[in-house]
Amino acid sequence: MVSTTHHGRMRRLAMLWRIRRILRKGGKAARKFMPVRSPASNLIYWAVIGFLFLPLFVLVFYSFNAGRQAQWQGFSLVWYQRLVMDSPELWRAFTNSIMIAGGSALMATAIGTLAAIGTTRYSFRLRSTVATLSFIPMILPEIVVGVSLLVFFAGISLKLGLFTVWIAHTTFNIPYVYLLVSARLEESDPSIIEAAKDLGANEMQILFRIILPMALPGILSAFLTAVTLSLEDFVITFFVTGPGGTTLPLYIYSMIRFGVSPVINALSAVMVAGTVLLVYPARNFLKVFAAR
Repeated sequence: MVSTTHHGRMRRLAMLWRIRRILRKGGKAARKFMPVRSPASNLIYWAVIGFLFLPLFVLVFYSFNAGRQAQWQGFSLVWYQRLVMDSPELWRAFTNSIMIAGGSALMATAIGTLAAIGTTRYSFRLRSTVATLSFIPMILPEIVVGVSLLVFFAGISLKLGLFTVWIAHTTFNIPYVYLLVSARLEESDPSIIEAAKDLGANEMQILFRIILPMALPGILSAFLTAVTLSLEDFVITFFVTGPGGTTLPLYIYSMIRFGVSPVINALSAVMVAGTVLLVYPARNFLKVFAAR
């Protein structure tokens, strides 16, 4: 009797793997019949790409300009030299941004992932309410979120600084993590979890060996999204920061009020290059991992 039951479970797992392989092959075959884009759509596509990326190319181009003005005065690396050797305040703000982005992204990813697993894996009374309320910070204007957090911190007498910025960034990053991870979990096959239960796996084994590996592409995407949102945030940070909590967007804003320095162009060029070097391999990794 035991051997027969075990044999049936193994047959079920083998069947699930065959279905997965068939669906994957079917998806590859379906791509052969996808319609080819027309010349007009290609033109519109490249026009939009040019509109979005042309400012970046202009910024990188003028980071090598020898003069401060918009007119080209010759190729020079003087602004990169000043960026490295003569910009301590800028690097302090950049370090604060990296610390806040990494820390808030890690915390938001942990909380958002657990919330996504809880709402997609289990049924409870306030499940739909929790899922609905999680999207409110994404809908509200940033100025409303910033003022609300400022009033909250003042109400509990919490001193403004890097810690309050970290709390604020974690707060508005959680809904984005929840959305990405829950979308990934809803696409997964629930029969795999049922098969694992039939084979005797407990809840912890299902969580760490099935659910988290299936959700890993969504978790990594959510983490990268949270880092990006934290690095570029200005409005919320402006309200909740304090002494010693200046981030890079706030520092750039304070510099722009007195005139744009080409050092900012050099820093932006370095950040663009670093982003491409980090995101492109991560994108390829996620595509390969998701296809498994």
